[in-house]
Amino acid sequence: MSRRISLYDAWQRLLDGNERFVSGDSLHPNQNASRRSALVNTQDPFAVIFGCADSRLAAEIIFDVGLGDVFVVRTAGHVIDDAVLGSLEYGVSVLKVPLIVVLGHDNCGAVTAAKEAVETGEVPSGHIRDLVERITPSVLSSLREDKTDVNDMVVEHAKQTVRRLLDSSRVIFDAVDDYSTAVIAVAYRLEEGRAQLVSASGVL
Repeated sequence: MSRRISLYDAWQRLLDGNERFVSGDSLHPNQNASRRSALVNTQDPFAVIFGCADSRLAAEIIFDVGLGDVFVVRTAGHVIDDAVLGSLEYGVSVLKVPLIVVLGHDNCGAVTAAKEAVETGEVPSGHIRDLVERITPSVLSSLREDKTDVNDMVVEHAKQTVRRLLDSSRVIFDAVDDYSTAVIAVAYRLEEGRAQLVSASGVL
């Protein structure tokens, strides 16, 4: 892995790809047989994308990237657990990725479920309950600021997720602290297809 890309260049590459996607001019790069062959024994992604598992939020499509470009981790509501932390730490410490993107989106079902649980006092059963409980602090934080729309809560949850990653992982915290990695929160708009930066920890 000899190539290094700066934090800024990593984010700019994602922005450029997203702009192509929004305008309908996607290039679909790095998706051919030669790229596939080149990656058999190695990978060198330039960003980690930790996003919601929603079927409308396929990272490689909305950022117009291809095989080997981004290291993707997804859970409903981009909820953090030990497997997520291990995966993100792998991206930072082994793959030396300079950018972690926390990717939320409007009309998120997981955030909506947490909002409804707060409003009604009725919590879902099974493991969905765990998702809702982990998102609830973001919903409450949004409500304390008199932001009651679910999409405001989505933005707050993305911001809170960045903070939780730094609080939960010494590896990620140290990488941000020494400016080798940045962690940013991005909100994706389903209708227009645009990804918007909403917070950043580290230098872009």
